[in-house]
Amino acid sequence: MKLLTVNIGRLRPNARTDGPNGLSGIDKRPVEGLVEVRDPGPKGVGGSGLSGDAVGDLRHHGGSDQAVYAFAREDLDDWERELGSRTLANGVFGENFTTQGLDVSGALIGERWRVGADLVLEVTSGRIPCRTFAEHVQEKGWVRRFTQRGVTGAYLRVIEPGAVRAGDPVEIVHRPDHEITAALQFRASTTERTLLPSLLAAGDALHSEALRKAREYAAQQG
Repeated sequence: MKLLTVNIGRLRPNARTDGPNGLSGIDKRPVEGLVEVRDPGPKGVGGSGLSGDAVGDLRHHGGSDQAVYAFAREDLDDWERELGSRTLANGVFGENFTTQGLDVSGALIGERWRVGADLVLEVTSGRIPCRTFAEHVQEKGWVRRFTQRGVTGAYLRVIEPGAVRAGDPVEIVHRPDHEITAALQFRASTTERTLLPSLLAAGDALHSEALRKAREYAAQQG
């Protein structure tokens, strides 16, 4: 398992972003050399966990629970085959880390990865597609198609900061004792809301917003 590329985004125009001045950092591209990764701070204040990576809309993106977004190269390859007419470069889905040999969407909430020598990350949730993503990808019905497939990649928080580069190994150093994956969390938050109470098994490792919604739903259902 390894980190194929580290991808950084600069602010660029996006017609459907809620970011200031119509700018978004979703257009991420591979970079060479070491990149520092650290906890960016709470959502609304902190942006990306990667040094030099821009976040245009701090209300909906970035922050501690979404410090890093990872997506598997294998899943990009699947989309290439489905779309048929285009090549999907690493970073095209707005992911910071493009991985190889790792089931990112099947990762457990609370699962921890060591990337390179020092960086330790923890899986918090799947990625819910938005209109900024759809505008960037430029495929008809993209939000619906991405949602139906349910291969979401994973958001991660920083447990131990560190510097990483393309080619670094990725090691799973902790797997929690439950069955709540990033993909299951995504389904519970989108198409199968009756699954929301099951997310509580992941506890505080879950993205704070997802945990709040799961608790609220469970309380409403008694």
